[in-house]
Amino acid sequence: MNTKKVWFVTGASKGLGLTLTRKLLAQGFRVAATSRSKKSLIEEIGEENENFLSIEMDLTNNQNVKEGIDATISHFGSIDVLVNNAGYSQIGTLEELSEKEVETNFKVNVFGSLNVIRNASQYLRKQKSGHVFNISSIGGYTGNFAGFGIYCSTKFAVAGFTEALAEEMKPFGVNTTLVYPGYFRTNFLSEGSVQTPVNRIEDYKAAREMEQAHINDINGNQPNDPEKAADAFIALSQQENPPVHFFMGEDAYHYANLKIETVQKAMKANQILGTSTGFTN
Repeated sequence: MNTKKVWFVTGASKGLGLTLTRKLLAQGFRVAATSRSKKSLIEEIGEENENFLSIEMDLTNNQNVKEGIDATISHFGSIDVLVNNAGYSQIGTLEELSEKEVETNFKVNVFGSLNVIRNASQYLRKQKSGHVFNISSIGGYTGNFAGFGIYCSTKFAVAGFTEALAEEMKPFGVNTTLVYPGYFRTNFLSEGSVQTPVNRIEDYKAAREMEQAHINDINGNQPNDPEKAADAFIALSQQENPPVHFFMGEDAYHYANLKIETVQKAMKANQILGTSTGFTN
């Protein structure tokens, strides 16, 4: 009898999802890995076997996600660890990005994860165990990056519903962890992964500089190792009481501390005015 946990990983054909899937399989875990292309999963990971199930899945299609979850339950009998990893960065200022560009980023980063949670929760709830990892970003904790407002807002949304999910699933013995990664050396910022605005407005010089810094300078020089991220996920999954919030990378800690200090200063500077709005009787 195979006693290793069953992992369900979205966005597993590249980036952190691919590194995690490879490491899980190497350690004998059972993995259902999803991607928009089954062919790319098999090319990167290998042919299916008793421990590996490849699933072609469109995250933005709820019925398609349901079929992927059901196929995993049918194949392995359960899902023990769910990793909502799939997503992409849409660069562009709020004025530049079209309605379609914004909606598409939200459909994948926010509604895609919600489709997975909606369809997997019934199994986790009934088996009264499990662990959900929702991958946000340090950009889901601090959003002061010119040209990244939409991407950051999708990750803030992930943070918001994950905090609620943690409370909703706690009575059923299901753990929930919200992960805020810093910059990891994957292809996340490479051409074909990151998206830039179709209609550019060159007046936005700070946004252009931030965009070019990410694509030309940060890409390939990210300070964090995806192999160590995979180790961290596995370690967290084995903790008896894993955290709801997990910042991953020294840069993530740096930016989070800057945000905390900024908010604390703003609260202190305006505390009298900010707390003056209650009824006096």
